[in-house]
Amino acid sequence: MKYILRRIAAVIPVMAVVAVVVFLLIHLSPGDPAAVIAGDNATADDVEKIRQNLGLDKPLLQQFGIWLSHIAVGDLGTSMSTQMPVSQLIGQRMGPTLSIAAFTMLFAVLAAVPLGVLAAWNAGRWLDRLVMIGAVCAFSVPVFLIGYCLVYGFSIKLGWLPVQGYKPMADGLVPYLRHLVLPCLSLGLVYMALLTRMTRATMLEALSEDYIRTARAKGLSAGPIVWHALKNAANPIVTTIGVGVALLIGGVVVTETVFAIPGLGRLTIDAVLRHDYPVIQGVLLVASGIYVLINLLVDLSYRLFDPRIRY
Repeated sequence: MKYILRRIAAVIPVMAVVAVVVFLLIHLSPGDPAAVIAGDNATADDVEKIRQNLGLDKPLLQQFGIWLSHIAVGDLGTSMSTQMPVSQLIGQRMGPTLSIAAFTMLFAVLAAVPLGVLAAWNAGRWLDRLVMIGAVCAFSVPVFLIGYCLVYGFSIKLGWLPVQGYKPMADGLVPYLRHLVLPCLSLGLVYMALLTRMTRATMLEALSEDYIRTARAKGLSAGPIVWHALKNAANPIVTTIGVGVALLIGGVVVTETVFAIPGLGRLTIDAVLRHDYPVIQGVLLVASGIYVLINLLVDLSYRLFDPRIRY
């Protein structure tokens, strides 16, 4: 309990720094943010009205205090382009993004860990080289290029899957899954490549330990040896899964744009193009909070994989 409370307390200054950076985003933009939002044809009265709506006419510290007080009650502001609450916009777009992220992570972990273990067990052989060549290629190719290739092959040529769009689960499980296959594959291949290489490296280190050599000398079969080594190599793999969330968050923006999925990525792109600062601030704050939360869960999970760790 002490360790858990200490880790949760460590999250507070991190989120405080994130909040300061997100808040200053609107003030660090070139020129007057109100003038940028108003456009070139706006009058001075229009610009001043926008400044008042955003609270930019108040002292900086007062603006920050007001903004924090709104954030504390879940008020992320109002969109300048749609006049809708930012929290409502994010809530509407959260479903597609979480679906892509969850299925991408599931696909990547289920594929990468066995591939990494297989490559490590056959280190130096043709199977190891084949897995590593595939991982390097998948990690080197941009997400949007993988997405377009998958669309051309599976949608245009074969006609098996839809080209773009998103169907909620309320419209049926099969349409929901069919619209997620290509986005999750295009994003998951990059994530899978990273996790495969890390799994192979940690497994090679674990398989070279004395206890593994002793187990082999006693005639233990391959299955128990691999399982025992994987448990001891799990901490770096779990850490890579947490760090990979950053890649996942960044890749979702590109993936949702390629496949025209109405998620947080598309919302961010639209907000940037429209200079909708409240929406940009809200999305950045939510994404940062999710990333910090996942890393906290990764820290708390270490004891599950290695009981030797003392809190």
